Amino acid sequence: MTDDDIRPAVDADVCAVKAVTDAAYQHYIERIGRAPVPMEADHAADVAAGKVFVTGDPVIGLVVLETHEDHLFLDSIAVHPDAHGRGVGRRLLHFVDARARALGLPEIRLYTNALMWENQKIYPKYGYEVVERRVDGPYDRIHYRKRVA
Repeated sequence: MTDDDIRPAVDADVCAVKAVTDAAYQHYIERIGRAPVPMEADHAADVAAGKVFVTGDPVIGLVVLETHEDHLFLDSIAVHPDAHGRGVGRRLLHFVDARARALGLPEIRLYTNALMWENQKIYPKYGYEVVERRVDGPYDRIHYRKRVA
């Protein structure tokens, strides 16, 4: 699988997008005391809006991206647990970098729940730096950014 194998999701992918997202985030429910936001997203609307990119046949990973005037927001990244350790997440993160560059955007932003400590080890390895930690309603979030050339 290469970055070329990542494609925009289509209506037929909506069920798979939900299934992969749920599988990827399910284990956090007990830890954070509620369903993570990506599990409650309107996947059909995100796909219809062109925000979702998937990889695999069947789908094993995805990213949800929002384009803003001055940055690309990585709203969600999900890899099915059965595909862990195969480089899917790495390829998806490289795709996000390439997407930001193609759109002429200078940086990528994201946040993660402070209780998702695994992510706090992963994102810095890919060039993301902590911008701030902020409580948004019931969520304690760590905000990151990555500048892209």
